[in-house]
Amino acid sequence: MPDTAAHTGPRFTHLISDCDGVLIDSEAVALQALLDLLAPQLPDLPEGVTLQGLIEPRLGLRLVPLIHDIYAELGLPQLPEEEVLAIGHGVNVRCDEQLSAVPGVAQALAAIDLPKAVASNSVSERVHAALTRTGMVDLFGGRYFTPDLVGHAKPHPGLYLAAAAAFGVPPGQCLVLEDSVTGVTAAAAAGMTVLGFIGGGHIAAGQEARLKAAGASYVFSEMASLPALVASLMQRTTA
Repeated sequence: MPDTAAHTGPRFTHLISDCDGVLIDSEAVALQALLDLLAPQLPDLPEGVTLQGLIEPRLGLRLVPLIHDIYAELGLPQLPEEEVLAIGHGVNVRCDEQLSAVPGVAQALAAIDLPKAVASNSVSERVHAALTRTGMVDLFGGRYFTPDLVGHAKPHPGLYLAAAAAFGVPPGQCLVLEDSVTGVTAAAAAGMTVLGFIGGGHIAAGQEARLKAAGASYVFSEMASLPALVASLMQRTTA
């Protein structure tokens, strides 16, 4: 918990959250689906290299750059587009079949009296459908910022900058919830204060350090602690 008496900074007025891995407990499902669907496409990996180890640092990226980066790192020819699309479809089907909210997130967000938005690398229709099915859609008032709407994907800061602009506030007044290095990088580049969530089933060892290195100001592991963390940050006075 931050020492609010020892810190000063901007007045936080808005909250922006990633979707997958923060609101929707889908990243562990997506990781397993990628392992199942991508493994048959790859030759034997070099000694000491695992597919899971290649995927985990890239969670949060859109599928095309994720697969592109893996094949580039391995020095392999890129997969044909139709095969990448087939893998993406398979991942989406698996995630839809096993859709669930992150435990405690709805209650935590309902206890935070700030206008809220979602900034996700998914597409707006999928975000809306997931939030509707998990009963969280009313928390965000239809305020979704996704690559199909904004034209940028994380780690570019454009999604977060678009959200702040829509709220009509400086980026520095926004708190962000993120679980991936990709997302933290985007929000930090937008000039926002990032709270890194490491309580998801997909989180690998060392993620706290990676999120902090990417720009997360605080890291938390339980949604039940989020309202108190946000309340303490909101008590800070402008320097």
